[in-house]
Amino acid sequence: MARSEKQIERMINYFIDATAKLIKEEGIKNISIRKIAKEAGYTSSTIYNYFSEVSHLIFFAGMRFVEDYIKDLPKYTSRAKDPLEKYLAGWECFCDHSFREPELYYAIFIADLGEHPEELIKYYSSTYQFDTIQLPEELEVILTEQNLSKRSREVLEKYAEKGVFKKEDVENLSEITILIWQGMITSLLNKRVTYTPEEASRKTMEYIRDITFNTVNKVDSM
Repeated sequence: MARSEKQIERMINYFIDATAKLIKEEGIKNISIRKIAKEAGYTSSTIYNYFSEVSHLIFFAGMRFVEDYIKDLPKYTSRAKDPLEKYLAGWECFCDHSFREPELYYAIFIADLGEHPEELIKYYSSTYQFDTIQLPEELEVILTEQNLSKRSREVLEKYAEKGVFKKEDVENLSEITILIWQGMITSLLNKRVTYTPEEASRKTMEYIRDITFNTVNKVDSM
């Protein structure tokens, strides 16, 4: 007898719930299919009927813990007086949250998921109704685009249309900014630096502001 959509959704949620509970109690490093199966009350082989690898479960469960970041975005950006400040405020919010939980954000935004993350995020968004959270128009892409580089470019392109950036500078600015963030979060995870989350966020934002203002100043001097 074929499984109904409701049955499939219920099973998927059992496993995501179990994974989220384990992440909260033990941390991402200690997650395994065996532990998830035991927590959910099913066998490991049953999980593989719904998820091809444990990274997908960590991705979905991890997104629950990112909701605080998404809810905080309007608070950060509401203080901004212009598009440039809003862009930087968005990054500040992301840094503040990601450096407090580097393993989690690495798993969601950097780790290899074995397939296109965009498809995973679309499924998660439709299942958990992220559209109920109200955000400024420029930031709505965050809810449907997991790929950080593409997301950043799309936000910057809106500002380029307003004359804040030159359109031809958007891709470089986006890529450099992403690399700055990736470098810091990787250094934290590999214990190459001893920054506190607050220090890591402040340091990263100094670099991001520098590269951003250099790009803006280039436009102003034309």
